[in-house]
Order: sequence, then structure tokens, then C-alpha cells
Amino acid sequence: MNSNTMRPSARRRTLTAAAAVTLAAGPALLAAPPAHATGGGDGRASAVVLRTDLDVALLDKTVHVPLKATLNEVRAPASARRTALTVTLDGVEQGRPVSVLKADVATAEATTAQRRAEGRAELAHAELHVPGLPLLSLIEVEKVTARALCETGRQPVAEANVLGTVTVLGKRVTLTTGGPTRVEVPGAGEVTLDLSGTRTTTRSAAATALALTVSVNPLKANVADVTGTVTLAEATCETPAAPPKAAAPPAEPAQARPADAQPQTAGRPTETNLAETGGSSMTTYLAGGSLALLAAGAGALALTRRARAARGRG
Repeated sequence: MNSNTMRPSARRRTLTAAAAVTLAAGPALLAAPPAHATGGGDGRASAVVLRTDLDVALLDKTVHVPLKATLNEVRAPASARRTALTVTLDGVEQGRPVSVLKADVATAEATTAQRRAEGRAELAHAELHVPGLPLLSLIEVEKVTARALCETGRQPVAEANVLGTVTVLGKRVTLTTGGPTRVEVPGAGEVTLDLSGTRTTTRSAAATALALTVSVNPLKANVADVTGTVTLAEATCETPAAPPKAAAPPAEPAQARPADAQPQTAGRPTETNLAETGGSSMTTYLAGGSLALLAAGAGALALTRRARAARGRG
């Protein structure tokens, strides 16, 4: 009996352990309040200040470290206010923490009510870094905001704004709504930016202030390439269902009337037993009384004439 032995190919070292992520409050918000409820209803809303989906390749490009992290990601009802994100990646920068984001303001809020759902995100005076470029920011922004509002009976609204200057890999750029902006810096890498993306449907809305496609090759701190996507300030919502309409009160039953009842004329009872000619039961008595009066009048007239004749003869 023949047997075949399968020999594995050369092994490729791959780092599978997830990176340890630590959220640290900024100097002005050391005692950041916990997420808190802000309403009810069946609508949905969410917000996030920063989301990274990056792959960090080490110099030999046989080890890849995922850099997946979020800052202040909330779903209704909740809010979060933290201004710094620090990530520790095994095998990168000699095990020292990587400061991914620093900002003066970084807030996310998501609220729902009976007829309303809203998500908001804001980032101000922020610097974003990636492993291997500790002194050069991937991007710096003055202020970015995103808002999604869904109200029952109204068209959902999505708004995103990039205010002030934007600097990418140390180079100030001008963003346009006509399409992506591509920034290439020799010796550092390439970044493509999509500005203020919004979308709405009949019952939902979503807004993203900035979406970055990243490809940098710092060749420092044991990092060969950093590739992937970064999202700054994102908000979504879904319209709550319309509340059920109140049931109409039951109609009062009509009062029953006897079958032989006749409609009444205002102010007097209706006469009954009428003849087909329209006469009433008093017609016979009235006719008899009229004849009696006529007879009495004729008799009186005859007596008067006799008295006059007698006086004429005398």
C-alpha cells in the first residue's frame, strides 16, 4: 500500500495576538463622565470620533500587526468624551505605546426619543499618528463634525463638516467636494482623503467628516509599511416608528322608539284620524253648528218683518 506524506511549505511568521488598546483621558477631561442614558424609543443612533483599520507590516514583511482601534464609539443612548487614544503593538517601536490620537476635543453622542434619533461626533485640534512616524503626523485637523438626525414623519438629515486647515504628512492640503484628494510625500508615503461623505434613505442617515486611505512606508521603528483606512467623526441614525394612533371612542347606540310612534311637529301634537280631504274629526260638529246659526238668523228675520207689517196696518 502506497502512502503519500504532505510536507508543509516554509513557515511564515504571523503575529495573531490582538494589540492591547488603552484609552487615556486628555488633560482637560481626566474625570470623564461615564456613558449615560438620554432617552427611549425604538429609533437607533451611533457616533464615533475615530476608527482605524490598519495593517502594520514589520521590516521583514512576514509579520503583520493589526491596528484596529476606536475612540468614543457609542450607540444610543450614550455619550463619551475622551481626548486621547494610546495603542500598544507587540514588536513595534520596541514595545513602547503608540500615541495614535491626541485632541483638545473628542466627543460622541447618540440619543433616542419616541419620535427622534440623533448621532453627533466632533473632533477639534487633533493629531493622528501611525507606528514608525512618531514625529510626523499622518493628519492634523482644526475641527471636524458629523451629525445624523432622523425624525418620524420627516426626511432624515446627514451633515459633515471639515472646518479650518488640514495637514497631511506635514503638508497643508486643500480639500474639495469634487472627489478624493491625494497627497504623496517622498520618503513618507501616500494618503488619499475623501471629504464629507453623507448618505440618506427614507428612514436612515449617515455622515462621515473624513475618510482616509493610508499607505505609508516609514522604515523606522521596525515598521516597513502601514496600510488601511482611517475614519474621523462618523454619525448614523434610524428613524423611530410612528406611534400608534389612538382608537376612536365607540359611538353611542341610538335610542329605540316604539314602532307606532309618529314624528312630532314642533310646538304641538300631530293630529290623527285625518280624512283623505284633509278635514279633522271636528268637521261634523262645526257643520252642525253652522246650520243651527243659519236657522236662528232666518227666524229672527221673519219675526222682524211681521212686526213691521202689523205697525203699518195699525
